[in-house]
Parts: sequence; C-alpha cells; structure tokens
Amino acid sequence: MSVIVSDSRGWLVDSQSFINENYSGCHDGLMQQSPKNISTEMYRFKKKYFDIFTPHIVSKPKSENVETKTSEDNLTVLIGGVEAQKKKGRKRKRDLNQGELDAQVYHEKIRLLVQEGAGSLVEAGKSLGYLTGAVPEGATQTIPQDCHLAAMCDMAKSLPVDGSVALQSICRDEELDLFSRITENSFDHSCAVTLMGERYLLPARCRFLLSDITRTQPLLNCGEKFDLIVLDPPWENKSVKRSSRYSFLPSTQLKQLPVNLISSPECLVVTWVTNRPRHQRFVKEELYPHWGVKPLAEWLWVKVTQAGDFVFPLDSPHKKPYEVLVLGRYHCDKNVTTSTFSKSETPLPDQRLIVSVPSTLHSQKPSLSAVLKPYISPNPKCLEMFARSLHSDWTSWGNEVLKFQHISYFTKDTTDELHSTKQ
Repeated sequence: MSVIVSDSRGWLVDSQSFINENYSGCHDGLMQQSPKNISTEMYRFKKKYFDIFTPHIVSKPKSENVETKTSEDNLTVLIGGVEAQKKKGRKRKRDLNQGELDAQVYHEKIRLLVQEGAGSLVEAGKSLGYLTGAVPEGATQTIPQDCHLAAMCDMAKSLPVDGSVALQSICRDEELDLFSRITENSFDHSCAVTLMGERYLLPARCRFLLSDITRTQPLLNCGEKFDLIVLDPPWENKSVKRSSRYSFLPSTQLKQLPVNLISSPECLVVTWVTNRPRHQRFVKEELYPHWGVKPLAEWLWVKVTQAGDFVFPLDSPHKKPYEVLVLGRYHCDKNVTTSTFSKSETPLPDQRLIVSVPSTLHSQKPSLSAVLKPYISPNPKCLEMFARSLHSDWTSWGNEVLKFQHISYFTKDTTDELHSTKQ
C-alpha cells in the first residue's frame, strides 16, 4: 500500500511502494512469444533512490538521532549523506525584498500545521515499523543519469505533425512515432519494451505523449475529457537559471495549455507550485481563472528522512522541507462562484499534508492517485502534465515523460512463472 497512515491532517505515503505496485507482473517484450511461454518478471524501483537517512542541511542538533558538527568557523552540510565542510562567510545584513517577506508570512501561517501534522503522521508510521531510520550497510550517495528526452523533443519539432491518427497501441517492439501521437499500452500487465533504442517499463493501461508545450494537439485529437489533471510545471527561478539543470517555462506560457478544452465538468485540477508566493498567486489569481478553474484548497507535500526528520530545517531561510499544491475545480462558466460540486460527495478539504521520503532524483514527485481518489468520480480519466513517469490508467504528457521509466532505475526479480508450468 502506498498510504501507510491517514488522519484528519493528511497522509503518510510510501512512494517507492506505489511505484513497485505497477510492476509485480511485468512481461519482457510484447506478443513476440506464444502466450503460453511468456515469462513474468517483477521489477522494483531501486531502493537507493529513497535512501535519505539524514537531513540535507544540519545547522543545530535537534534530537539524539541527528548528529551535527559545528564550530565557530564551520558548518556541516550533509548532501545525500555525505559531509562537506562549508566555511562561514561574513554575514551581510540586508533588508528582505517583498517576495522574501511574503514567503516569511506564508511560512508563519502554515508552520504549526506542518510541525504538528507531520509529527503526528510520522509517529503513527513509526508505531507500524515505518520510518525506523536504519541505515543499510554500504549505503552511498546516488548520482542520477542524464536524460536526453527533452533534447529529442526539440529535434522532433522539425518533423511534420500527422493529425490523422491521435492514438497508437504498442503491439510489439517496433519503431513508433512518440512525438505526435499518444502511445498506449492497452494490456492489463506492465511491459518492458524498446523505444528509441532504449529499454523502458510501461505500466498496464497507460498512455503517454512525448512532446513539449508546442505540440499538445494530440491531447485534443484524442477526444477525451479528463476528470483529474495534475500539473508539475518547470517553474522559472534564479537557481534553475544558474545551474541549467533543466529547462524552465515562463509562467505566462502556462496559459497556452488547453486545460479548459480537455477538462470534464467539475474536473479536479491540481498544480505543484514552488514556495515563491508570486507563483502561488499567479496560479490562483491568473492561471486558474484563465482556465475557468476555481481554487478551493492548498495542500503541502512535507519531505522527511527515513528517520522521520525534516529534510531541511523547518525554519531554514533558504530551503523549506515542503512544497505546495493548489487544488481547484473546473467549470465551463469562468464566473462560477459556488464551491459545491456533484461529482464527489466528499468535500475537498483545505490544508492537508502529504508526508513522504522524497526521491534523490530531481523533480520526482510522489503519486497523488491514492490521496485524491475520494475527491474524484469512480473510474476517472486522469492526466498528468509535465510528467516524468507513467502510471497505470493515467495519460501522461511532457518532454521527459519516460524519464523515470528507463530500465536502469529498476532491479529485476525473475519469477519464471510460465503458463505451461501452471497447467
């Protein structure tokens, strides 16, 4: 189960467990062998990507479980569990700008919720044997591999768009047009397939489109209206510009996304937002109204270590151990003023926490399927935009949509259960 504990404040979830649920019965290849001779294999997302045992930054000892080395001249910084001595520079006092002041006000508003709510969920998890904090022998810092999918999308922009066919199914390992058509694994089992010369795992009944914001037409051509749309935009900020780790998208360009055209009535729209108040205001005051979405709630993803400690100090002025989600409902009438919707009898609650150990892989978010299920209709059609992974029964779109599906992120346990041996 991906949800370990739930209470009135939120959920404690196990992201790795949710990923693994998709690959317990994976077929290596597609219909290339007789159905009686297809081997079933179990793939697991490598545990090392969730091996976060100590906070990333430790400034002061907070408990007996966290060791901190400090002196007048040095500060111990833990990056992926590796100590690095960082010399203190001369502090320069300066006035906070308006964005920093707004962030400070927001933090004070939700600080107690994060501290008490996360603490309650973590303690409940520990009582069940979760978040024990035990460090396995030989645990090391993980260096993720590069992803070239975004570059391939840029190259594909020169290719003509064939709008005659919006959906293609995978029947066997073959060359497919992944850039201008939605690709589907229509089987009721996950598959290991070769795409663009690389091996990827595809969950059962998943759909995906590998493209960027300039090519969203196949989403419109497929003719489906979605009951849940989750967005994880590559927000623009100074650190991203300096590091060039990934491309970013100016906020105003998000309005080009056809969310209002692919949303069913009362569709639940969920957007991951940075801790910058201007981004949060943009989503609630500009982006959602532009799509006809009424903001209804804010949730927080709280990131903890395997021992249950915040990955960053709660009051750190630079990095916070949480991220924000803004939730709203789509209505074709942009001037809608009511927050009463008929699709789900369960009202959408405000200020809920999703507590989990984050992945060491950049921008890998926890799945929201389990926690959002009570607030959407049965058998919903779900879409993730700016996705970097796939999920069963979901459609995923983005220029790195296959990133975390690459087989190098998984380990394999072969069960060799052949149909012929069962008969």
